[in-house]
Amino acid sequence: MEAKAVTRYVHVSPIKARSVLDTIRGKNVVAAQEILLYTDRAVAEIIYKTLNSAVANLQQKENVKVENLVVKACYADEGPVWKRIRPRAKGSASRIRKRTSHITVIVSTREEA
Repeated sequence: MEAKAVTRYVHVSPIKARSVLDTIRGKNVVAAQEILLYTDRAVAEIIYKTLNSAVANLQQKENVKVENLVVKACYADEGPVWKRIRPRAKGSASRIRKRTSHITVIVSTREEA
């Protein structure tokens, strides 16, 4: 059995989120939670909440222990880009792209992974 949790419109670039998601992919949920607690990136807290939400979604479907769960898949897709303008020299302007991302975490029982 598996469950999914999605956090949308997170104000962090997908590249930065993917670097943290790569560290927990395929790991036990308890180990992944410990890794995220001690990761020194701001997006780690958001991923931690998304992981806990996926675990809660699976526990709501069926009664399973957290120790028997594994992170089956996790990825960060691009969200909408906020476009801003920064004034530059001689009256010109340059574009600032503030990227957002959609973070997805899928957990499943150990037998399925």
